[in-house]
Amino acid sequence: MARKAERKGLGRGLSALLADVEPVAGAQPVSERRDVQRVPVERLQPNPDQPRRQFLESDLEDLTRSVKEKGVFQPLIVRKAEKAEHYQIVAGERRWRAAQRAKLHELPVIVLDLDDTEVLELAIIENIQRADLNAVEEARGYRQLMDRFGHTQEKLAEALGKSRSHIANLLRLLNLPDEVLDLVLQGKLSAGHARALVPAADPMALAEKIITERMSVRQAEALAKAPVVAPEPRAARPSGKDADTKMLEADLSAAMGLRVAIDHRPDGTGGSVKLTYTSLDQLDEICRILSKSH
Repeated sequence: MARKAERKGLGRGLSALLADVEPVAGAQPVSERRDVQRVPVERLQPNPDQPRRQFLESDLEDLTRSVKEKGVFQPLIVRKAEKAEHYQIVAGERRWRAAQRAKLHELPVIVLDLDDTEVLELAIIENIQRADLNAVEEARGYRQLMDRFGHTQEKLAEALGKSRSHIANLLRLLNLPDEVLDLVLQGKLSAGHARALVPAADPMALAEKIITERMSVRQAEALAKAPVVAPEPRAARPSGKDADTKMLEADLSAAMGLRVAIDHRPDGTGGSVKLTYTSLDQLDEICRILSKSH
């Protein structure tokens, strides 16, 4: 008989349910637990509403090797499917996929009587508890639990063993534009760098600068706090440059890929050439050009 999970929100009800998902030190072996059944692999089916859509090939390969050597000790959480003697996976789809690759015939499962809302809730929580979870994915999981199930940050922290500040800091990331969040998902920008950009007026521009110049988190924080200096209006910078000088500036700028400004002294005895760079790579190129032997 499937046992009915207590419906008490995320508090003690799902915390107790998660105890079935996570191995506990000193707990009974799977084979000795009365509520564990062994079900043929082919009678298990994935949850079509599983929040996690991507499974890294390298992770599955590692898990498959472990399953071949040691078997599956952590039971899957399942519920009965519409087809007789078949079950839908609530928690443990990675183990099921690895077991198929390892050519196992049966898997240990715990059958629970869960409604669709409870299934989605538990699936989101299981994803949040993954060790390899990206900060943005974790933040989105917390946001789903709050928006869809009405959980507060305090309740989430209590049930999942997280600090409230940890959850609050991750949720702040979701205030960033999607293009910045994509950089975090791709591993190009760390969560610490991204947090520093939350109050910035143009976080994407700063993110690109942080990546290009390989800034530390502390440097990123200083960059985000630095006041934005507005360019001086052109009317306030009258220029007496002739057409030839302006043409030469344009030619040099195009040739070097940099902004070039030429200023002649009024008496015609000399002047200065100013090169403006926007990244360390451009500075390196300037140094290379100037130091090139002739």
